[in-house]
Amino acid sequence: MMSPVSTPVNLAQTLAALQTAGLERLDAQLLLLHVLGHAPTQRGWLLAHDTDLLPPERAAVLATLVQRRLQGEPLAYLTGYKEFFGLVLKVDARVLVPRPDTETLVIWALEVLHGQQRVIDLGTGSGAIALALKASRPVLQVSAIDFSHDALAVAQANAERLQLDVSFSQGVWLAGLPDPSFRFDCIVSNPPYIAALDPHLAALTHEPLPALASGADGLDDLRQIIMQAPAHLKPGGWLLLEHGYDQAQIVRALLTSAGFAQVRSRCDLAGIERCSGGQFQASPRVTCPT
Repeated sequence: MMSPVSTPVNLAQTLAALQTAGLERLDAQLLLLHVLGHAPTQRGWLLAHDTDLLPPERAAVLATLVQRRLQGEPLAYLTGYKEFFGLVLKVDARVLVPRPDTETLVIWALEVLHGQQRVIDLGTGSGAIALALKASRPVLQVSAIDFSHDALAVAQANAERLQLDVSFSQGVWLAGLPDPSFRFDCIVSNPPYIAALDPHLAALTHEPLPALASGADGLDDLRQIIMQAPAHLKPGGWLLLEHGYDQAQIVRALLTSAGFAQVRSRCDLAGIERCSGGQFQASPRVTCPT
């Protein structure tokens, strides 16, 4: 199917062939725009130029990308970018592709943060959460941490390209802080939360496994963050966490047991409880159940 062609075809025929091969229409449009050097916002251009011929050399590039997409590789890895909270982020196989549902976490953090307060994004990956917070409220003092040097390279490159001042460091959750005594007004994180043997992982083989799976029940990293957070939050500060579709109740229980107040959950775009958080009290009981 989309092999280099000897007989030129137009863009409308190309899109039809891509969909016949199994691509969704939006994916087909975005891949075609990408190989032709147009922005993803220019889908209308394809309609206006539907009789233009697809250059054979572009058809060859498109054939390779189509094959990779049909094998399950994320579209963002093929085009090299992903839009998140109004920002265009560069992404590749070193980081997870930012999901729209994670914007719920950003919105919640912006609601609890005010003025020149300090916030840290744990497991920043591409830098999506940290950069969205800084872009939305430039007065915030935003830090970000990740265990992966590769992920930090992606995040730092995004920050430089977008000219957003975020402080990055390497380490395992809050244990990796350069200054262990530093306290924040808000800690946010979208950590790994899929169980190690979850069958859904089979569909995510192109993305980095350490950023997805977290122990037998998917809660190892969430437990660790909740246990560490009280020592790094100011009184009245918030811990906000993204988690799995069926984990809200247990994450709320973990937060409550660790001494957090006003514990609640927020729903994602599909109406699923996707984020949970709580407010740190001055004298918490730091006892996180197993």
